[in-house]
Amino acid sequence: MREKLGFLVGILFLLCGLSFGRFVVEKNSLKVTSPEKIKGVYECAIGNFGVPQYGGTLIGTVVYPKANQKACKGFDEVDLSFKSRPGGLPTFLLVDRGDCYFTLKAWNAQKGGAAAILVADDKTEPLITMDTPEEENADAEYLQNITIPSALISKSLGDSIKKSLSGGEMVNMNLDWTEALPHPDERVEYEFWTNSNDECGPKCESQIDFVKNFKGAAQILEQRGYTQFTPHYITWYCPEAFILSKQCKSQCINHGRYCAPDPEQDFSRGYDGKDVVVQNLRQACFFKVANESRKPWLWWDYVTDFAIRCPMKEKKYTKECAEQVIKSLGVDLKKVDECVGDPEADVDNQVLKTEQDAQIGKGSRGDVTILPTLVINNRQYRGKLDKGAVLKAICAGFQETTEPAICLSEDIETNECLENNGGCWQDKAANITACKDTFRGRVCECPIVRGVKFVGDGYTHCEASGASRCSINNGGCWKKIQDGKSFSACVENSLHGCKCPPGFRGDGVNNCEGKDVRSEASWGFVWMVILGLAATGVAGYAFYKYRIRRYMDSEIRAIMAQYMPLDSQAEVQHASHGDV
Repeated sequence: MREKLGFLVGILFLLCGLSFGRFVVEKNSLKVTSPEKIKGVYECAIGNFGVPQYGGTLIGTVVYPKANQKACKGFDEVDLSFKSRPGGLPTFLLVDRGDCYFTLKAWNAQKGGAAAILVADDKTEPLITMDTPEEENADAEYLQNITIPSALISKSLGDSIKKSLSGGEMVNMNLDWTEALPHPDERVEYEFWTNSNDECGPKCESQIDFVKNFKGAAQILEQRGYTQFTPHYITWYCPEAFILSKQCKSQCINHGRYCAPDPEQDFSRGYDGKDVVVQNLRQACFFKVANESRKPWLWWDYVTDFAIRCPMKEKKYTKECAEQVIKSLGVDLKKVDECVGDPEADVDNQVLKTEQDAQIGKGSRGDVTILPTLVINNRQYRGKLDKGAVLKAICAGFQETTEPAICLSEDIETNECLENNGGCWQDKAANITACKDTFRGRVCECPIVRGVKFVGDGYTHCEASGASRCSINNGGCWKKIQDGKSFSACVENSLHGCKCPPGFRGDGVNNCEGKDVRSEASWGFVWMVILGLAATGVAGYAFYKYRIRRYMDSEIRAIMAQYMPLDSQAEVQHASHGDV
């Protein structure tokens, strides 16, 4: 009894030490858009259940119920419904803290038709993270069915909203998760803090189910270089004064350095905490060896197969069963055993020592104190441990428009492009659009098609650019086949723009008008005739002027000859006089 009491006292000191660690409350932005007197941006703490809309926003109107204001029972019992009417804004249900679990409040709000729940704190204090219950009620089926986002708001904001609503004013609000996770580049780094124990109730079951369901997506992301994943395991140390106690010996390895709680919370039966520590270590070593062989994604196969083939309930949670799984996956068993080392030795295990160091928060990430914990881009995830919810959060970690195709799966994409093409540019003839669906919502961005980049604003204009642009819908330029000949306004050696071919006029995009082949010859003949007639007329006119001039010259000479002798006549007369 004294040993047990001493161990519990030691654990109490350990927990007190942990309480001085830095636990970071993950937050998102809440923006009140009306009424004017409370308009502004406020912080709210993201609940560790439900599905936060990471990367997105949600717009709604706030309702504070007339009855059941703590939401500890179903709203159908008080004849209230918060389901939005067609065309109406979603309802954000404001409830008071107290009397029941946060999760039960969220579940009742969801059943009542609310799109999100806001829990107003009942005292002035820093915001906390709303978590799932640890007690017997943790096995309630509704926990895994909560899908609406939840947030804890300050008492002062809650009071201000209630006052506005009681005065007949409408309170409109935006919940914004776009900056809840950093998204600096094209690769996401994330960690999963987990446990090999499968006898710790609903939380352990949810971890195993998550690994099984998320395995495929995780392996695709890792194999294609989109993510860098690292699994982690929490261990504690035994206080030095109790290292030789029966409890420490049953729950710790390496002389009290690395410990885990008893799986069944009963020291007299089943597996011990040290068995859990050894299997956690083996999983961490498996990842280390697989990662060194450039196949880190095999960790997901190992953990899944171990959970199926080596469960505690069937008394197969053993080294022998684990080794069979390792061999089946083709990973070097000898290297894994060398990494595990001797659990009985009074020495540090470098893998577990590194794990304990990693539990301490650094930068924007707080200490890891909750299992399971997901850390994405050095920020702790808050929400339901569910494939769709986690994938959405990971996708929010990519720089916008660089998300891999898996981020556009049916589970999380918004499909805004299906309606009116999302208001973006499109070429219906070529089936090309600038609308791109992401889990954040649609973006209008000129596309790249078969290696040809389109440039423009994405909303009203996109134009093919580059050397091969004419191969894509003729570069968006005018084109016509006439008398077996092809005419195009797309110029191959031009990087952009459209120009009507010789003999045609127009904008080069929608039309080019001009002569066809036959009319070109006909008009040429007409012009030749016109030019011929013109030349003939000019020649005739010149000949006419020449004849007139000659005629007038002769007439003038005849008239002048009557009044004065001309040179030729004088010569004739002089010659006549000489003969006489």
